[in-house]
Amino acid sequence: MMFNKEELIKATNAVVLKDNYKEDGKFDISTDTRTIKPTDIYLPLKGASFDGENFIDNAIAAGAKAYFTTKDYVNEDAKLVLKVENTTEAYLNIAEYYRIKKNPIVVGVTGSSGKTTTKEIIYSVLSQHYKTHKTLSNHNNEIGFCQTVLSMPDDCEFLIVEMGMRGLGEIELISTHLLPDYAVITNSGSAHVGRLGSLDNIAKAKCEITAGLKDDGVFIAKNQEIIKKHVKFNGQKIYYSLEDADIFERSKSFTKFKYKNNIFELNIEGDYNVENSLAAIELGYKSGMSYDEIKAGLYSYKPIEKRWEIENIGSIQFINDSYNANPESMKASVKTFIELYENPVVVLGDMGELGDNEQEYHTMVGEYICTICKGRNVKFLTVGKLAEKIAEVLKKYGYDVNSFEDNEQVSCYILEKLNTGYTIFLKASRSMKLEQILENVRKGIVKL
Repeated sequence: MMFNKEELIKATNAVVLKDNYKEDGKFDISTDTRTIKPTDIYLPLKGASFDGENFIDNAIAAGAKAYFTTKDYVNEDAKLVLKVENTTEAYLNIAEYYRIKKNPIVVGVTGSSGKTTTKEIIYSVLSQHYKTHKTLSNHNNEIGFCQTVLSMPDDCEFLIVEMGMRGLGEIELISTHLLPDYAVITNSGSAHVGRLGSLDNIAKAKCEITAGLKDDGVFIAKNQEIIKKHVKFNGQKIYYSLEDADIFERSKSFTKFKYKNNIFELNIEGDYNVENSLAAIELGYKSGMSYDEIKAGLYSYKPIEKRWEIENIGSIQFINDSYNANPESMKASVKTFIELYENPVVVLGDMGELGDNEQEYHTMVGEYICTICKGRNVKFLTVGKLAEKIAEVLKKYGYDVNSFEDNEQVSCYILEKLNTGYTIFLKASRSMKLEQILENVRKGIVKL
């Protein structure tokens, strides 16, 4: 990913403030002065609490010969200075330029829950046949989009980009620069309802993924009426549902199911992961892959960090699924856990960004758990004020529940009371940092 100055000017519509760069060379894009190299052009990004333009002199002092700016300031030691109206928009335009230049087949993935897992499963499938590149972890905002595209290797055949959102317009912004051939929506649920205000607005925001979808592209989504209501795309649409799959074998770290007359296997539990895999199956077939290739791709998928991550600490087994949570994902993962594991202990923390009805959403999760736990001996631990609403419902129905204010208290309880033979499941929004419980238990910390 290197650009000559003519390409950068063309891609960003920049005004040249200074050009003493006579070498026949190319530039990498850098947004971080701490890792700047002489072959980099510094692109200073701006946020609510930082302004990268304050570090232009640092970039030049560190060896960069060129930089972008939104101002008229010209560093005397710089050889090339390019002025743009907005550096983030310039970054997006450079990424779009590179995406068009390399012209891989592009997949955009979004959804209220399961989008990172689905992106990883799609990658696992497509990689069986194609040279494939993907969004790293969950770097799914506009900056992560640019980093993903610009780190794409020259021989990339399929590019998979995950799209998150903080509000209306964000996915549209990414999609119109990405220009996907395939657009995937895993689902539309209640995650971020506090930001968007309603379930309809969430669906509208997710359906923005079609804003840049090519006219001859393919839209693949969970079969939900709210998605069908808000999607604006006249091309081919494929809808999938867990009801279309026949799951006939469920066990720890394994699921076997039938979909459209073919048998597939996953080395992970959870009906919701079967549903996530259906998007990958549909995409695999549309791309021309064989059944055997798709099957091998599903079978080789492994969860990434903090998503059903199994760890044994002493005599206790932990399952860390705490990367994030919303009502839908919490219900689905708890159901899977208590159905498959003996001596289950469920640790639930607060779910964030649920708006004015956040307490009601937590109560509803508690009510759902009560319906699936009948006749099962399950211990529950909650952490946080909102999770107490889950605990209140569970206690009302006679379940074994203990509530705590913070992760340290939960850690102490586990070390004192649950130090043998249990499997402990962790689920909460990322802000709760439940991985601290694992760290504390590993260290054997007990502060009374």
